[in-house]
Amino acid sequence: MNKFYTFTGVVEDRHDPEKLGRVRVRCFGLHSESKTDIPTEDLPWAQPLLPVTQSGISGLGVSPTFLVNGTWVFGYFRDGESYQQPVILGTLPGRPSEYSSRYASSAFYDGNNIYPKYIDEPDTNRLATGATSLVNLIRTDTEIKAVATADFDAQTAADGSAIAGSDTTTFDQPANTYAAEYPYNKVTETESGHILEFDDTPNAKRIHLRHATGNSIEWTDNGNQINLIKKDDYKFTTGHSYHYIEGNSDITIDGHHKIYINKSATLNNHYDIQVGPGASLNIQVDSGDVNVVTRVGKVNVNAGGDYNLKVGGNYTLSVDGSHSETIAGSRTETVTGDNTKTGKTINLN
Repeated sequence: MNKFYTFTGVVEDRHDPEKLGRVRVRCFGLHSESKTDIPTEDLPWAQPLLPVTQSGISGLGVSPTFLVNGTWVFGYFRDGESYQQPVILGTLPGRPSEYSSRYASSAFYDGNNIYPKYIDEPDTNRLATGATSLVNLIRTDTEIKAVATADFDAQTAADGSAIAGSDTTTFDQPANTYAAEYPYNKVTETESGHILEFDDTPNAKRIHLRHATGNSIEWTDNGNQINLIKKDDYKFTTGHSYHYIEGNSDITIDGHHKIYINKSATLNNHYDIQVGPGASLNIQVDSGDVNVVTRVGKVNVNAGGDYNLKVGGNYTLSVDGSHSETIAGSRTETVTGDNTKTGKTINLN
């Protein structure tokens, strides 16, 4: 039976041609400190030992590709004193005191001059320790503030009654609520800066998923969900989509907005808008036209109360067919200028 030979070493190559997550490790006390005596390519491939929470088969679980050049690892040789079949049992985080760039050509350092990124602080992610993080600085500096909502001006209707206004308000992107305390925040970060936080800090619990470009989704301790999309947003639903909002909803759009209903021309796929009691439907165009067109079909307007139409300029009505008016009460017409009626026959009864 082989004796249990352990090792401590530093990763020098992670580009496993078999893509098994293996890395080449230079072991302290076993391999030379000179890359001339033992080049990196002559080091044996070390197999990572996965936890039982990963299957290690058919790609299930987390890929074993988080080790980088410069990572300190601990393991054993399963072939004993032959020292050709190293198995990595885990990594050894520490507190680096020097950058690899000073020793790029030396053994036991990252030859790519990338890691460690920081010195004189623990290898634990800054988001986990509660230290000042560049990510949080960027998040705070790029918060979107004072987004204006729609403004509807008060008006006077044609009958002299008041049309109530609905003044604009503003809303802000909620402030960053990060307040992590060690050891409550569990952080995963990749090389390019993708981040996943599960923060269990008392009174500041959060879940935060962030792409390196700045896209993110976050759930905060008070129940808020904050979505940030730095470019375009695409959603494709092959089934139905339902939205229920108990509170208010404000949408501010800087570009155009188009809605296409019943693209498939299915019968009775209506576009219905209902406003409950005590509220009004307000539409204001600051500079432009309001155009309502039916290519085939009628325009029906049923007013349960008065119908008031106020025209600031000319009023033109063009009817290709007949024009019929039925008035149950009286009719008063006041014209301050000329009143001209032209027709083949004008009947006054």
